[in-house]
Amino acid sequence: QVQLVESGGGWVQAGGSLRLSCAASGLTFSNYAMGWFRQAPGKERDFVATIDRSGRSTIYADSVKGRFTTSRDNAKNTVYLQMSNLKVEDAAVYYCAARTSTSTRYVYWGQGTQVTVSS
Repeated sequence: QVQLVESGGGWVQAGGSLRLSCAASGLTFSNYAMGWFRQAPGKERDFVATIDRSGRSTIYADSVKGRFTTSRDNAKNTVYLQMSNLKVEDAAVYYCAARTSTSTRYVYWGQGTQVTVSS
């Protein structure tokens, strides 16, 4: 059974930082590209970032470029999202997801972790 478990969410003031983690189990982690998404209340789920299987290639949404960094540790089956200079508009539930490298469709999803940013 595949599980993706996010952690590290919480409350932070604008301008602060948080690091999210997503621990994977039940799959060969290094075979999957990983993505981060977020969903604010009343809004659609948006793409945040993705990282390839090796960790050498990343892509970010324009809204987070230069402030967020995703990385992975394949030995620990974990992907990270370092978020800096957080803005009120970054507040959302953050999800990690996994896809095979040959597909754009994410097949496994975590349950999400809440990030709250206050002004």
